[in-house]
Amino acid sequence: MASKKTSSEGFISTEDWLPIIEIKNGFMEVKGTPLTGHQYVTGVRVEPKNIFISDQQVQLGTIYGLRDLYNNLDFEFWLICCDRPVDINLYKSELEIMYAQEESPNIRKLINEDINKCDQFIGPEVNAVDTEYYILFKDSIKNRDVMIKRLQLIISDLAKAGLNSRQVTDEDLRVILDSFFNDSLKMEYGTVMTNV
Repeated sequence: MASKKTSSEGFISTEDWLPIIEIKNGFMEVKGTPLTGHQYVTGVRVEPKNIFISDQQVQLGTIYGLRDLYNNLDFEFWLICCDRPVDINLYKSELEIMYAQEESPNIRKLINEDINKCDQFIGPEVNAVDTEYYILFKDSIKNRDVMIKRLQLIISDLAKAGLNSRQVTDEDLRVILDSFFNDSLKMEYGTVMTNV
């Protein structure tokens, strides 16, 4: 029986009500039905890229590459887009260090403009977020090798389309859960305990 995990505020997280057994090594193990058994959910995180600042040939190459990827996937998958809060103060601090070390007046001016832009995104009424893109899929635990091949296929096809990607991490899977089920509030995940 799973123990109830609570956040530091005393709230029970959504993970307590979902059939999640474990998140480990980029795979989320979920309870299945008696017919399907337990399953794994995994996928890739796709680096965001604004293709509309590229020339038309690059744009079309990315669009056609994505079309080919989607047409080649012969299994069920989910396209997920979620927002992760960003700490602009850290980025601003890095810019200030760069500004102090830079000698060229022109580059210092550009860095200073970026520092001033950061101030527009700092404050309690402003929520700066980074949009993240995922392609997730599930399969039986018995088919883990097949899932790894699918991961490699997706990453390879995304690279052909000019997009960088990598397998999701445990933190990525938790961010997705938080984004969809806990109103983007970070929950403190405890260890799932079972009685044998």
